[in-house]
Amino acid sequence: MHKHISHLYKLANKPERLIIGLMSGTSLDGLDIVLCKISAHGADTKIDILAFETIDYDADFRDRVKPVFSKRDIDLEHLCLLNPWIGLRHANMVLSCLNKWQFHPQDIDLIASHGQTIYHSPKNYHQRPDYPNATLQIGDGDHIAHTTGITTISDFRQKHIAAGGEGAPLAMYGDYLVFSSTRENRIMLNIGGIANITWLPHSQDSTKVLSSDIGPGNTLMDALVQLNMLERRYDNDSLLARSGSVNETLLAALKSDDFFALPFPKTIGPELFNLRYLERAQASSSTLNLALNDQLATLNRFTADTIVKAILDVVDSNEKFAIYASGGGIYNSLLMDNIRAQLVNVPIDTTQALKVAPDAKEAVLFAILANECVAGKGHQLGSTNLQPITMGKISFPD
Repeated sequence: MHKHISHLYKLANKPERLIIGLMSGTSLDGLDIVLCKISAHGADTKIDILAFETIDYDADFRDRVKPVFSKRDIDLEHLCLLNPWIGLRHANMVLSCLNKWQFHPQDIDLIASHGQTIYHSPKNYHQRPDYPNATLQIGDGDHIAHTTGITTISDFRQKHIAAGGEGAPLAMYGDYLVFSSTRENRIMLNIGGIANITWLPHSQDSTKVLSSDIGPGNTLMDALVQLNMLERRYDNDSLLARSGSVNETLLAALKSDDFFALPFPKTIGPELFNLRYLERAQASSSTLNLALNDQLATLNRFTADTIVKAILDVVDSNEKFAIYASGGGIYNSLLMDNIRAQLVNVPIDTTQALKVAPDAKEAVLFAILANECVAGKGHQLGSTNLQPITMGKISFPD
């Protein structure tokens, strides 16, 4: 038996594993790095977060990724070069954190790397019947494993697509294993560049669990700020949006896209929700000359309204539920106010109330997927045709 296969066998049978989860989202803000101690697997999974840090991407990193991010026409050589380059950057960020946290690489059992999403194109977006759902994340796992000396599991989304899914959102698996409760129905709301939800009924019936992208999170607002105010990456504390007024005509145009009529589950990305989307809505609604603060106020309401509508579409009208939020959108005070104003009788908190820091949640969920890859038995969740699957490709350090 090869030594790495023997190592995996022993790893699968350990009572607990130290796993690093890595998450880099569509906002290109930075790399979330979380160190988790995970015991057991499946419904018996127990997790302790030992350390967490976000390492911000510098301007050079973002400038290298942006030319190929969510674009159909790109420099293929540049994309090819970025794949190992990002892997090496992420690997060195991991080593920096381990040094800071006073852990040695040999202490760590696994790295779970989501990678950097470059393009996401489900059938409902590409509309090409001869092709399947597709998504692409780069940041090569072999480079991470070789540089850190730690077995790395990466490229989780491909198996989901191969088995009939759309490659996202994968939060459903970790959300169900970590956050489901017999005491209450829960909506796990993540507001990153794109917003997604997971519905966790208190019955804990896995066939009733549902997870779906629901529309834009921060992506449109951030892109508009970055276009108009080069020194800013987002509307800090919603100051600009709060100084503006919602334009109802533009708001209606923004909500008119066919994506919102698609049934759950569904996925999408900045490939649709980008500045071209805003420009088309403005052109169709004759609102091209709106002031920046009015545009941001309207986009803020657009995100809030589509989040609320999706939640109410998922939850039966007579069911009580609580919302636990995560992602950068929780720091957009106006966005959260707009959501709360429409859900006045619904408790809304962050995942911190469930003992998982909201900034760390997505990275934690990929650590859980890595644990399931090595020690689990595969899970069939939700009312889809997906068979039980094990996600992730394994890269050995040598």
